[in-house]
Amino acid sequence: MNTPRRREPAVLLGIGLIALVTSAIGAKSLGTWFLEVLAAVIAAPILVLTYRRFPLTPLAYRLILAQSLILMIGGHWTYAEVPAGDWVRDALGLARNPYDRLGHLAQGFVPAIIAREILLRRTPLRPGGWLNALTLCVVMAVSATWELFEWISALIGGSAADDFLGAQGDIWDTQWDMAMAGVGAIVSLLLLTRLHDRQLARLQPAASADAGE
Repeated sequence: MNTPRRREPAVLLGIGLIALVTSAIGAKSLGTWFLEVLAAVIAAPILVLTYRRFPLTPLAYRLILAQSLILMIGGHWTYAEVPAGDWVRDALGLARNPYDRLGHLAQGFVPAIIAREILLRRTPLRPGGWLNALTLCVVMAVSATWELFEWISALIGGSAADDFLGAQGDIWDTQWDMAMAGVGAIVSLLLLTRLHDRQLARLQPAASADAGE
């Protein structure tokens, strides 16, 4: 793996840490902020600890940072009050701030590539229908787990968890969230599969060489 590619994960991590600290400054509610960014906070040390033994493709790392930034923006303002979402709502005449929908679309778009990568590198699965189907199943399981986490948070926090849930009065919010994750996963597989395969092909020899050092 060439030097710029070796440095890129560290650069992305640095950007993520700066964004994390910035998002906490002046956040509407530090409790809501913490719940929103919790996934990124948990993922970061895992990625650091597994980097030498199981480095991911540059595409995966970039997507993880992108989703982390989406979480941080939502945590700073709360998903229902992100200014860019208000602008889109007003411009398109929508009934609600759509930023939450973007967050759940990313919740499918990004994990699809991560799940695909792990399945290809750690199981006998090869590119094709079964890989795509199981990748989608993993994404939907992740989405369902997140919805359960939101439900538990609501049980514990009551009305104090409203900002975290971001339902904005929609009784079908949970179903919409999971549907958006499913759509995100399908779009991700359609758009990024070839690029992902090319990066995986370049990564495998480099990973093997590093393991032999």
